[in-house]
Parts: sequence; structure tokens; C-alpha cells
Amino acid sequence: MSFAAMMVHVDVAEPRDDRIRLAARLAERFHSTLIGATACEPAPPLMYGGVIVNAEPTEGLLQEMSDQLAQVGEHFRKVAGPGRPTEWRAAVESPTEFLVREARAADLLIIGRDRPPGDLYRTLDPGAVILRAGRPVLVVPSGVDSLKSERVVVGWKDTREARRAVRDSLPLIRKAVSVAVVEILGRANETPAHTPLEDVAGYLARHHIAATIRQPEHATGSIAGELIRVAQKIDADLIVAGGYGHSRLGEWIFGGVTQGLLAATPVCCLLSH
Repeated sequence: MSFAAMMVHVDVAEPRDDRIRLAARLAERFHSTLIGATACEPAPPLMYGGVIVNAEPTEGLLQEMSDQLAQVGEHFRKVAGPGRPTEWRAAVESPTEFLVREARAADLLIIGRDRPPGDLYRTLDPGAVILRAGRPVLVVPSGVDSLKSERVVVGWKDTREARRAVRDSLPLIRKAVSVAVVEILGRANETPAHTPLEDVAGYLARHHIAATIRQPEHATGSIAGELIRVAQKIDADLIVAGGYGHSRLGEWIFGGVTQGLLAATPVCCLLSH
């Protein structure tokens, strides 16, 4: 099991060279094709008092946006560097919808943790990608340009999402120096799940990954905050966890752990839904 193809999202307004470099280094490690992808779309016509304030996009504007996407693609290839297989995909449409659809071509998606400031028609919604792409998503904080995955924290919860995340992380954590499986309890009267944690460690052992089980503990604050604290304590550079959420009236709503990690993690997170 490996990653034959990785897809990295490149922001239109401000391409993150650090994220591209991280993706390129991962692609080199796994001998993967690296696919750069981005999109943007014009804002829809704005009506005010029955009057159109801004009209439909002109052909000139659409061509200008296409030219900008091509320039971003050239920048992506330059930062990714020569000597490795790369592809570039771009379109004038919703950034989130585009990446979710194009995810079919990759084993792993690499996106930014933070949503850059700007309008919704030029920026990616990280949460929607995690919950809809059907692929593991590596969320990269700003300023992080490499991922050795030598020390890893697996945030366990006995759910489908967590099981998928552990399985999806196997290529990344196979050569880790240490893997800590931790269960953070959210309520004072919650019962630790000793057997599931032992099963997770056993599952990893059968994949030749030595994992340790940390004593379950109750979070003094948020569960996401406690996971981050554990990662910092052992100097981990990767957190593996399930991506929790559901759709309500067409809007993707996060679970607290996923939202907390997206808001605050200083290290990379591999999230699967």
C-alpha cells in the first residue's frame, strides 16, 4: 500500500510555497505523481433593490482568470522542481467543488489548514473537502514545508472515521520512530476503551509498526487541544484522526475535534471521513 498519486491544492491569491515543497518532498519519498490543483470563479451577479449592481462576467474577465490560473500552474511546477512527474489541473469554477471532484485522481489530498482571507469564490473550504472528497486529507499548517512522520500521535475514537484514518495513514507512518495511540476522554465519567486501543496497536503491529498505548486521560479543555498537547509533548509532527461531521440542510457541520484541529494544530494532521 502506497500513494501512487498525490494532489496538492495551490491557493490562487497567495500560493503557499511551503505546502508545495512539502507535497513535492512527499511525492519524491513515495515515487508519486504530484498533481497541483486550483480553481476560482467570478462572484455571481449582485442584486440590490431589484437592480443588478455587478453584471454577469464578461469573456474578458473569464480569460483573465484563466490566464491567472495558468500562471499559478507555472509557479507550482517551478516550486515543485524538475525531475519528478507532475500534473496541473485548474478550472474557472468553485474551488471546493473542483477539488472534491478531482480527488478521484489521487490517493492523498494535501491542503492548507487555514482558509486564506478573501472571497468565497477564490478560496478553498478545508472542512468540506475533508468530509466530501472520499480520500484521506493531509492538512498542513502555514509555515510547515516538510513532513518526516517520525513521531506520530493517533487520536483514537472507536468510530468508522478513526478506523479509516489509521488504515489511510499506514504508508506515512510505516517507518515512524514512535507511534502513540491515545484516547482522550471528554467526560469525567467516560470509561476508557482499553481493548480497542490494544486492538489498534495490534493492527499496527501486523503492519510492522510498533505502537505504544498511552494511558487514557480526560481532557481538561477540548479534546483537540489535548491531542495537540500530547503531540507537542512527544515532539510529533503528525496527528492521525477521524474527520467528523455531518450535513444539515446542505451545510457541512464539524464535530468538535475536527474543528479544533483545523483551528489550532501547529503540526500536520491526516484526517479521514
